[in-house]
Amino acid sequence: MNDVHFHLVVTHLPIVGVLIGFLVLLTGYITKSPQVKATALGIFIFSALAAIAAFYTGEAAEDIVENLPGVSETLIHTHEEQAELFYTMMLVLGGVSLVTMFIHYKKFAFAKYGFIAVLFLSISSFVMSKFVGTSGGEITHVEIRNDPNNLIELDSHHDHDDD
Repeated sequence: MNDVHFHLVVTHLPIVGVLIGFLVLLTGYITKSPQVKATALGIFIFSALAAIAAFYTGEAAEDIVENLPGVSETLIHTHEEQAELFYTMMLVLGGVSLVTMFIHYKKFAFAKYGFIAVLFLSISSFVMSKFVGTSGGEITHVEIRNDPNNLIELDSHHDHDDD
């Protein structure tokens, strides 16, 4: 397993984790179950830890991918910018989840505000995860690119032996 493979494996964890955590938290609200809501906090904490691994494996992955034919430096830069924001959002979500878990288990009355904060942070983190995941995929998956200029950049790197 090289650095790119490891980056790809760990990057999916916070993206999927924030969605699953949100759904579990929503289920906890619907069923009025404090245990289910606490489970969501654990999922967010795990997802934040996975985001740390994803963020810190990105540079090594870039070093390998940036020299491949058809890879756009512009797409890499866009992904890096979005990844930095998503990373920060996930750290905040994980931190607020950890604090909320603590105040929930200590049975403080204001724990409900922590859960509300986590709910809104999870929604915004999930929205950002869509952008960071798509921008990462666009680096090597030409079929999902929307910008025709990046498709042209791919064509300029291929040999046209069949002309």
